[in-house]
Amino acid sequence: MSQPRTAIVTGAARGIGAAVAKRLARDGFSVAVVDLDAASCADTVKAIESDGGTALAVGADVSDTEQVEAAVAEVAEKLGPPTVLVNNAGILRDNLVFKMTDDDWDAVINVHLRGSFLMTRAVQRHQTEQKYGRIVNLSSTSALGNRGQANYATAKAGLQGFTKTLAIELGKFNVTANAIAPGFIETEMTAATAARVGVPYEDFKAGAASMIPVGRVGQPEDIAATASFLVSEEAGFVSGQVIYVAGGPKD
Repeated sequence: MSQPRTAIVTGAARGIGAAVAKRLARDGFSVAVVDLDAASCADTVKAIESDGGTALAVGADVSDTEQVEAAVAEVAEKLGPPTVLVNNAGILRDNLVFKMTDDDWDAVINVHLRGSFLMTRAVQRHQTEQKYGRIVNLSSTSALGNRGQANYATAKAGLQGFTKTLAIELGKFNVTANAIAPGFIETEMTAATAARVGVPYEDFKAGAASMIPVGRVGQPEDIAATASFLVSEEAGFVSGQVIYVAGGPKD
């Protein structure tokens, strides 16, 4: 029996999420492009449709239970039961601990951790019914610790524990769960980090590349290629893993 080919990618209006959504569409999935508001997803949807794919723009705050439930129900109705979920939505509120506010902490934890939990809880119902599924959570090399990112590092480390637990709980339903931990990827988010520390982005990228064994920074497409493998049927024996896509080894 062929598996339902509907995927949900959160935070897919730009950056890594957009690249993953476009790649999965090329792989033959109907893709729900989820971000805070549907209008922001227009460019990603247009790119997919102009390439011959099928995409649906869905606006939802992934940290809001009602919005998540409504979004997943809409996807199931319009595209079919979602059996692939890529939890990519994320934000930055960087600061040193002594300057980090309650809101800085809560906002980051809510989007990354609560958001991934709510999306997964909603989607796993469809996966278990179909007896098939693939979950990919976006972690980060920052999970190993990173100055000025106590909130972000904690959220990304938490996603690794979440991923391993999902793999244990959902494996009997033929559902796998894995995490991708990107290193330095050229996105608006890393550009914002450069601006925060007051370094021109080209210099910031060059400095990062000098410390990466393969000698370059990553591109969103590098992450999309890894996600493409992890959501494939051939990856059915890979579960509970954290794959560092960082141009070299990480502890």
